[in-house]
Amino acid sequence: MLLWRTALVAALLCGVGLLPWLSRTDPALTVLRARSAERAPTPEVLDAIRAQLGLDAGPLKLLGDWFGGLLHGDAGRSWISGAEVTPSVLQALGVSLLLMGGSLAVAVLTAGAVCARTLRLGAGRRPDGRRSAGTGSALLSTLPDFLTASVLAAVVGVQLGWLPALGWYGPQWMVLPALSLGLPAGALLGRMLDDLLPGAFAEQWALAAAARGVPDRSIARQALRRCVPGLLPNFGLFVVGLTGGAVAVEQVFDIPGLGRLTLQAAVAQDLPVLQAGTLALVLLAAIAGGAARLTARLLIGPALRDGALLSLHRPTPPRPTTLPLLYGGLLLAVVALGLARDPLRLDTTARLQPPSWAHPFGTDGLGRDVLARVGHGALSTLALALAVSATALVLGVLLGLLPRVSGPLVDTVNAVPPVLAALLVTGVAGSGPSTPALAVTAVAWAPLAAHTSALLQQERATTHLTATRALGAGPLQLLRHELLQAVLPPVVRHALLRLPGVALALAALGFLGLGAQPPSPEWGLLLSENQPYAERAPWAVLAPAAALALLGAVAVTGGGGVRWPRRPRRARRFDTGETGDTEADTKTEAEATRPEPQDPARPIRPEGVTSDA
Repeated sequence: MLLWRTALVAALLCGVGLLPWLSRTDPALTVLRARSAERAPTPEVLDAIRAQLGLDAGPLKLLGDWFGGLLHGDAGRSWISGAEVTPSVLQALGVSLLLMGGSLAVAVLTAGAVCARTLRLGAGRRPDGRRSAGTGSALLSTLPDFLTASVLAAVVGVQLGWLPALGWYGPQWMVLPALSLGLPAGALLGRMLDDLLPGAFAEQWALAAAARGVPDRSIARQALRRCVPGLLPNFGLFVVGLTGGAVAVEQVFDIPGLGRLTLQAAVAQDLPVLQAGTLALVLLAAIAGGAARLTARLLIGPALRDGALLSLHRPTPPRPTTLPLLYGGLLLAVVALGLARDPLRLDTTARLQPPSWAHPFGTDGLGRDVLARVGHGALSTLALALAVSATALVLGVLLGLLPRVSGPLVDTVNAVPPVLAALLVTGVAGSGPSTPALAVTAVAWAPLAAHTSALLQQERATTHLTATRALGAGPLQLLRHELLQAVLPPVVRHALLRLPGVALALAALGFLGLGAQPPSPEWGLLLSENQPYAERAPWAVLAPAAALALLGAVAVTGGGGVRWPRRPRRARRFDTGETGDTEADTKTEAEATRPEPQDPARPIRPEGVTSDA
């Protein structure tokens, strides 16, 4: 495992060091533009930069020198500023770690609020009162972090003046960025936890504890302890993602963090800074991943070793609901109305017009109809997002079934900032229509693989699997009929929850010049183009954000099944020949076939055995 992890880190750092040559760009020209954009790139100037940086010796010599200096604690000097790399990277890492800590606190509180109702009803043995939740958390988890940051900075920081909106000078400056990062992450974690809790409350220990009068608070606390180990690997991924992936939030609030530093280094091809920043993120990912796995083992205890766990299967399938039809119909109506309009028609006299009968969603900075652009951008955005999500799901499940191979690979891939991953994929595969899909797929499978591995580890330690193996079941039969049936449903729901994020990540690459370009009406481009007008014309930003939120609501609520709304059936009374509505007729098929809950206080006797026997 150590050799595999070391080889992955070395391969990543070599890929970063070869980035200019992979992308077929002249690093001397890029460095000159970063140092002074006004200076003419004459051959003499470029030759002087190559001699100064040692580019004439070739990329392999540069890599060897950097690795040799790293063994002595020297990460080199910046190609742009000439300053030592190690102090600047450590300072930026400290800022990002502080921001990450605040964001995780917000995420934990948000996750607790999302699953509070399930905890209360499950601990009180009232699971039937649990409604199909997830819509509010889905809407919250689909909000782009840069959009949330822009709104908080403009409204709370500028208009209301409650908190500072720019800079990094003390604890007050951390509140708004932590909210921007922690709210979507907490909503996603809360939905994943809420998906596992019903299975924990259906276990025998919970039923017995409730029958003996154990306080509800204690039952809820033990249920959390039972479910949290399955989420800890993803929690470790969030630690790294909130540290190196907070590029947009750091840009909005002008925070000198590691994400912003690596972004600037990637754009300027400042290889020493980029390599050192990537190495810091890889080490943080290894530490966070190891700590998450160790904590999961400690929480589960000896039951993981002895094969004494119970499966976290849902006691009953989720109730089908009509909400996906409602949200899907609303989204289709918006798309259909937008397709009937021209998304490229310019009207400079109608710039930033508010919603009206002529323009139901208003107009953007060029006078184009926002409804038309949302409708025409839906086809490409949704089709590509579905394809990438399906591919990421398949890769995540397949690699998650091989935890020894995928564990270090997940940590390494998750440590790569999104911008750097896109640049590496572009350098290897070239720029084309498939480049954004490849770039997002290269990193989108990692959370799903971590979730699969965590659930698989617990499922292998269950008592029913041990009994099935003792009866002679082979590995393939166990995989098909036991393991996959337990692992696939929650992982598929996890993939559905991430579908809007995939759509946003695909479109965000177009803003970086690696995907769709203006005047394409892709939703992410609409957010990026209209972000500067968020304060003057909020409708131009809220329209594509609402479309993404509707997509998330459809994906999350559809995970439990869909049913068509129908009127109660009229049953014939065979004794009188009359017809009438009965209470049983109004039950759905799932409710009619659901077994009655067993009272844990009543002893369970085999069929045909009386109390006297």
